[in-house]
Amino acid sequence: MSGPSSKAKDDGITPIQQMAASCSGALLTSLFVTPLDVVKIRLQAQKNPFPKGKCFVYCNGLMDHICVCENGNNKAWYKMSGHFNGTADAFVRIVRNEGIRSLWSGLPPTLVMAVPATVIYFTSYDQLCTKLRVKMGDHAQFAPMVSGAVARVGAASVISPLELMRTKLQSQKQSYHQLAACVRTAVEADGWLSLWRGLGPTLLRDVPFSAMYWYNYERGKKWLCKRYNTREPTFTMTFISGATSGSFASIVTLPFDVVKTRRQVELGELQAMNLSHQASSTFSVMKRIVAQHGVTGLFAGFLPRLIKVAPACAIMISTYEFGKAFFRKHNQERTLGPLQTILTTKR
Repeated sequence: MSGPSSKAKDDGITPIQQMAASCSGALLTSLFVTPLDVVKIRLQAQKNPFPKGKCFVYCNGLMDHICVCENGNNKAWYKMSGHFNGTADAFVRIVRNEGIRSLWSGLPPTLVMAVPATVIYFTSYDQLCTKLRVKMGDHAQFAPMVSGAVARVGAASVISPLELMRTKLQSQKQSYHQLAACVRTAVEADGWLSLWRGLGPTLLRDVPFSAMYWYNYERGKKWLCKRYNTREPTFTMTFISGATSGSFASIVTLPFDVVKTRRQVELGELQAMNLSHQASSTFSVMKRIVAQHGVTGLFAGFLPRLIKVAPACAIMISTYEFGKAFFRKHNQERTLGPLQTILTTKR
């Protein structure tokens, strides 16, 4: 059974250097895409106050009024505060009402989450892919797909509680004290497993995303190298391959991202209404979204997710490949240094 030393031999770098390369990319990517993530989650989490055929109750400070909703297309006379009409509108209204710092809501847990998730994900992927390419023989082209899926399961499971807290912070403006109270209420009601709320749709989103991403990325990178007659991909090649493969995978898996956001935002809200036993499955949440908003509801936040994922994947993978190339060159120079000294001495 081959260990870390085989990876160092095959790729020219050690697993520790792989971790360092992946962390630098994760930190840079998190800082860049967090505002887009905030907008995407706000668009996905907002609730339509006019589900067709239902009544709407509002309070004017003196009494409650019950109004029958005549349509469910957001053209009624009342709009819930905080309702956004699109990506640009969400950006403007969040900055105007909550300040520009709100666009980086949830950044601390994002940064804390990015390091272990990226270390587990990228290092596991590289280690698995190297081994599978040897074992799969004629089917080695599918090694990135299998490696990406398996690595993503491990990474997503480990950081799921941090992902949940980040989603709660981004879905609405609240303090860390309020978040702690919300988490405590959920744990008391449903136990520690409640912190893994949304893991199911997260895996349904991330595992196929990862499989498609790595397969298309490796194929795209190989095609570009062949087209421009070069053995090693350039920074531009990895950037384009990462952006293209990430865009395609994000569109296919967007419905599961919407479901994941809805289920995680529910944390604390169901417990407050004594409805914790009514936590919905992934399929039932999807049915409810389609019933209320139509099929297009499953693609809420499409534009900000696409705008986020394409550059995020491009920045992450190109930074990671650049870091690996740096360490590979550093190791070669360190290895050749003593050898050159010996040859010089013999002369």
